[in-house]
Amino acid sequence: MGRTAIVTGASKGIGLSIANSLSLDGKNVIGIARSDPQKNFPGLYYKIDLENDTAAVKALAKIVAEHQVDILVNNAGYSLPASAQDTTLTDFDKQISVNLRGALLCSQAVIPGMRRRKFGRIVHMASRAMMGKEDRTAYGAAKAGLVSFSRGWALELGPAGITVNTVSPGPIQTELFLRNHPPGTRQYQELVESMPVGRLGIPDDIAHAVKFLVADEAGYITGQTIHVCGGMTIGAPGI
Repeated sequence: MGRTAIVTGASKGIGLSIANSLSLDGKNVIGIARSDPQKNFPGLYYKIDLENDTAAVKALAKIVAEHQVDILVNNAGYSLPASAQDTTLTDFDKQISVNLRGALLCSQAVIPGMRRRKFGRIVHMASRAMMGKEDRTAYGAAKAGLVSFSRGWALELGPAGITVNTVSPGPIQTELFLRNHPPGTRQYQELVESMPVGRLGIPDDIAHAVKFLVADEAGYITGQTIHVCGGMTIGAPGI
């Protein structure tokens, strides 16, 4: 019987790609998202809003009581762009709640079982925004917080056989990205030309990195951040 993996934000885009990839790799996938699943989702699916702490904790407790969860991919998150001056406390709290608090809630649900079994893989999904991007005050802070989670938890959980890492995507052609950067536009083409690898990423690029980090063979990698960004973070492309 294969390992069991929870993937949050699994309804579409990067999360769905991760779920499909892990399923093809023999994992038993449990998807979590606040919206309905796609047809033929490759596993079990729970409609959970991670902003609702009480409901989320209850649902997560049910999941871990019924399933031996070996892998957690904290992918759920969203951004509400605004300048530093215009960022409202309400929007700030929403972004911290989903991107950071949600990851904490999910992790706290699965860590006890991982400790008992002396095995676990936790992967957080960050963003290039954490390195500095205008109009991303709350989002960038939340994603940087996930990197801090990985580094601190790697020290706490390593003795229990649990690794904790972060994947930080560059520009990935999700549905939302393509709506904001339509192919064929000047903005899209300039972004492509600015990338060292000469192309933009696709969700599967992120899924491949996650699949690597959650493998049994990746037990000597922990506390690290892998930038899956086509080389964007090593230069200063005009974006």
